Amino acid sequence: MSEWKECKLGDAPLEIIDGDRGKNYPSQDEFFSSEHTLFLSTKNVRKTGFDFQECQFITKDKDEKLRKGKLSRNDLVVTTRGTVGNLAFYNKNIPFENIRINSGMVLVRPEPNKLNPLFNYYIFRFLQSDFETFSTGSAQPQLPIRDMKEIPILLPPLAEQKAIAGVLSALDDKIDLLHRQNKTLEAMAEALFRQWFVRGPELAEGEEAEESLEEGKLGDLVTIVSGTTPKTENPEFWNGEYHWTSPRDITNLNGLFLFDTERKITKLGLDQIGSGLLPAGSLLMSSRAPVGALAFAEIPVAINQGYAGIICDKGYKREFIYLWLKANMDMVHSYANGSTFQEISKSAFKSLDISIPDPKKMATFHSIIDNKFEKIRLNSIQIRSLEKLRDTLLPKLMSGEVRVEV
Repeated sequence: MSEWKECKLGDAPLEIIDGDRGKNYPSQDEFFSSEHTLFLSTKNVRKTGFDFQECQFITKDKDEKLRKGKLSRNDLVVTTRGTVGNLAFYNKNIPFENIRINSGMVLVRPEPNKLNPLFNYYIFRFLQSDFETFSTGSAQPQLPIRDMKEIPILLPPLAEQKAIAGVLSALDDKIDLLHRQNKTLEAMAEALFRQWFVRGPELAEGEEAEESLEEGKLGDLVTIVSGTTPKTENPEFWNGEYHWTSPRDITNLNGLFLFDTERKITKLGLDQIGSGLLPAGSLLMSSRAPVGALAFAEIPVAINQGYAGIICDKGYKREFIYLWLKANMDMVHSYANGSTFQEISKSAFKSLDISIPDPKKMATFHSIIDNKFEKIRLNSIQIRSLEKLRDTLLPKLMSGEVRVEV
């Protein structure tokens, strides 16, 4: 370990750069859905990477008026206000050429001849658990650059940096591949569902009308329940052996299957929830803030009031109900209301109109798509194992407890 250097981030071969917060900072009417430069918001930087589902852009003219905060390849983005420590790596795979950070972030730029950019990324991954310790403020936590620069790190020689980054990135690459496989499989299942069960307003030329389908309500096909939150101030209800979930568990879920929950309750806590413990295999949909996040519970789980718990106990499989909800999410949202936040009630959800499919057609459909969902499930289990291995190795490699042969 004698060749490893102990230093603070402020003394490491990297630059921590703030965004431009001056008079040219974009106002709300200067953002567009498509333009020259992606202007990051907190929605775009998650705990382990970029998320480009919702993007806002500024014009080239506006971009050129801003002084600081434009990304170069191999920069990191770290959130430093509100949610502290979310992290994204601007490598060659990111599809945007022009990106700027907002005022709640910094970018970290390594000197590549002294600090391997990928190793730099894993330094900050390793430090994520420490960022909250160094942040200040209660209403809105912040991590000022001056405080970030005081965080101590260990810096191995460049060759060992590359070797360590190679081990960790091999695991991350495999995890990413499995996630992409899952997205492809799910997209295939959704396309098949639309082909089989979603008809356009007019029949195609030469297409014969099918026999009329029986119309029903979603509540005719499944059992729908809601939950509650045991009093949080009562310690007898919490930190027990039963899984309890709020929508936060599935809105933060990078996948379809829920294997664990952030919080657990005791038997006394479970007794406070009328719907009790939902069986493993239940389908969960967040019914408020936001409406429509979906997941399959792979564990028995109790739910809070922010869910519609869907138990498929009437002969219709969860995969079909899931795909139907995905295809009809606009209708689900149209039944939601509320001034503070949108919410769909259990009674409204149960009353959604649904065409009840022919049993033979359903059986044939499931013979095609069930193996796709099983592959997604098995991939998700493998992802969990790889993530656990990576998260176990990360602190050992970054501290020198486990060495990599160079």
